[in-house]
Amino acid sequence: MAHRPLHNDAPLRSCLYEARVMHHRLEPRVHRFEYGIFLSCLDLDELDALDARLRCFSHNRRNWLEFRDSDHLPHPDGEKGDAKTGTKNALKTWLGHQGIVLADDDKVLLVTLPRIAGYVFNPVSFYFCAKASGEAICAVAEVGNTFGELKPYVVPLEADRNGTSFRCIVPKHYYVSPFTALDVCFDFQLQTPGPGLRIAVNDVRDGRNLLITTLTGTQRPFTDREVLRLSLRYPLVTLKVITAIHWQALRLWLKRVPWHAKSEHRELQRGVFRPHASIAPNPADSR
Repeated sequence: MAHRPLHNDAPLRSCLYEARVMHHRLEPRVHRFEYGIFLSCLDLDELDALDARLRCFSHNRRNWLEFRDSDHLPHPDGEKGDAKTGTKNALKTWLGHQGIVLADDDKVLLVTLPRIAGYVFNPVSFYFCAKASGEAICAVAEVGNTFGELKPYVVPLEADRNGTSFRCIVPKHYYVSPFTALDVCFDFQLQTPGPGLRIAVNDVRDGRNLLITTLTGTQRPFTDREVLRLSLRYPLVTLKVITAIHWQALRLWLKRVPWHAKSEHRELQRGVFRPHASIAPNPADSR
């Protein structure tokens, strides 16, 4: 990995989180697991500064840790949100289609798993949008699945809280797990990242929790030393995540949890980017 000179030592908003993921399925069979990971929290205006400052991180080029625009939200008006458009611009355009306008100087923090050793899989990433003054605007949950699809959900600010909490219950209309029906809702409960990370994404039906998922973590500095420490403690974490997904799926199958095929209920799989051939043989159908 080539060393790039430091351009400045100004403090950055970007950081890392050492985190715990917990899943607790309540119906139709009880099933619980928990494991440790680490995540990046990236100010999307700081990607090139991080690239210049760190040996182990790069933006749109090979390194131990990478952020690639093409791993995230495709540009709604283009082929994909790659280096020519940038993830922030893709997000701004998509939010504009939802009636939410971001100014050029508004800030976006993205909590996500980075690409590690050339491999990435993100079950869900979270964008936190705020005005340049720091006032929160909204959050966006970008949910991925093992078929390579992505679906974003706007999570609005909770007006009765302290200006840092986001909440919504929204129909899923997306195939995430073969062990979860498509007619359930996501219950997103998010907090603006700070010294701690507090996120919950539950599956609900008729006011009843079917699956509880939490992501909690502690902020760490985004430095080469911290990347090395976390990489040794949680080796190849993106590969660990995809392996854990398949291992837990096997355990659920052995428990005889009902299974749903990807091709079922195409009409309930809506607003999906990069749709799998089972629901959209023509990729233009997702636009």
